Amino acid sequence: MKLYDLTIHELRRLLDQGETTAVEVTGTIYERIRMLEPKVAAYLSLAEERAMEEARSWDKKGYGDTTRPLAGVPLAVKDVICTRGIRTTCGSHILANFVPPYDSTVAQKLKEAGGILLGKTNMDEFAMGSSNENSAFRPTRNPWNLDRIPGGSSGGSAAAVAADECIAAVGSDTGGSIRQPASHCGVVGLKPTYGRVSRYGLVAFASSLDQIGPITKDVTDAALLLNVIAGYDQRDSTSVPREVPDYRENLLEGLAGITVGIPREYFVEGLVPEVEGAVRQAMKTLESLGARAVEVSLPHTEYGVAAYYIIAPAEASSNLARYDGVKYGYRDRAGKTLMEMYRKSRSEGFGAEVKRRIMLGTYALSAGYYDAYYKKALQVRTLMREDFLTAFKQCQVLVTPVAPTAAFPLGEKVDDPLQMYLSDVFTLPASLAGIPGISIPCGFTSEGLPIGLQILAPHFEEGLALRVAYNFEKNTPFHLRRPEL
Repeated sequence: MKLYDLTIHELRRLLDQGETTAVEVTGTIYERIRMLEPKVAAYLSLAEERAMEEARSWDKKGYGDTTRPLAGVPLAVKDVICTRGIRTTCGSHILANFVPPYDSTVAQKLKEAGGILLGKTNMDEFAMGSSNENSAFRPTRNPWNLDRIPGGSSGGSAAAVAADECIAAVGSDTGGSIRQPASHCGVVGLKPTYGRVSRYGLVAFASSLDQIGPITKDVTDAALLLNVIAGYDQRDSTSVPREVPDYRENLLEGLAGITVGIPREYFVEGLVPEVEGAVRQAMKTLESLGARAVEVSLPHTEYGVAAYYIIAPAEASSNLARYDGVKYGYRDRAGKTLMEMYRKSRSEGFGAEVKRRIMLGTYALSAGYYDAYYKKALQVRTLMREDFLTAFKQCQVLVTPVAPTAAFPLGEKVDDPLQMYLSDVFTLPASLAGIPGISIPCGFTSEGLPIGLQILAPHFEEGLALRVAYNFEKNTPFHLRRPEL
């Protein structure tokens, strides 16, 4: 096995035993980045000089400190998470030269745990997209097929993990932006419960939905990385003051006593037969491991896309109002009046999809339409949350597809926003309800493209989802396959 193939826990074992060094691993990964980036385009910024300096520092200190579980481990971070002294663009021209003067809470925790930041990964502009084609700089390509999308908006993080351009990565999930690219790239992606991980320093898209989570090569790494980034933060008003368990302790063998719910509304027209077949086979595997399967109903699922695409753009309209060309970010120099400067800065700085969502959100919040659209969407959101609470009285976890299709060709849906929005039909409901979900590889199409299985759990029961995912992974080979690049 090559050094760049390693998982976090495998690399930590080698470092502890003195069989490799952080300098050797980090240098090897940068060599791979230089070789593959012209094809994959997973990164927007690299921090090689700083990373190598940190690697040398860890090799000098040694690896005996058990409180630093990421010591010497090279990681990637989505470019929507603020990192002190390293450019944070959100995939947008309006922040093309923005260098934060502070670290986000997640970046600070990764650093304190010993993680080495390789660079910032590509993404759909302001996390608005399902394909990574909305990046203002360039699209990321799927390592399994360079003519396919990697998913979005955390497509750069998922592609970097799949292509072994990092050991693990961190992304953000508003409506499926960790789980969907993880599915398309054949890696593990976990969206924690809303409020489990601090959003301080996460550039806001939709504040009631955004959540940071890990993207890794296996389930054990997802548990390990979640241990590092989870926890209460008084700087985030939505952070929940609740004790964080050691998620690795949930990685128990066997599923006896676990009831798995299968929502009938997730197996509908539009779900590609190969995807449905892989997911249903995965359910049989879970049953063979001791789980009991029951059919459940989430009756308001069909309204998820409509509710999300009112709530999220409305919050985006408010959050993105701060980019006015005055405080920071891109500023048009040709405007002769203040209003002209505002208008030109925003129209030139934002891309088409971001402007589309700002306009949708502003309309939904406008006088005379607030009750008809935004308020109604919030009421539907409450109903969807109650659907999940009812379903979890019948089962401990839910098992569903992640996306209706495998990764589709670049450009196929870029001019059809509605079809692009429907790509997230199976991930949006969990985001609206605020529950945790994990995507794990469960098969491949006849074209060799990965298929993901989504496991959803009740609020703050990430450990349950990890346990089911761990048992499936341990008894199947899908996570062991790597793309040929």
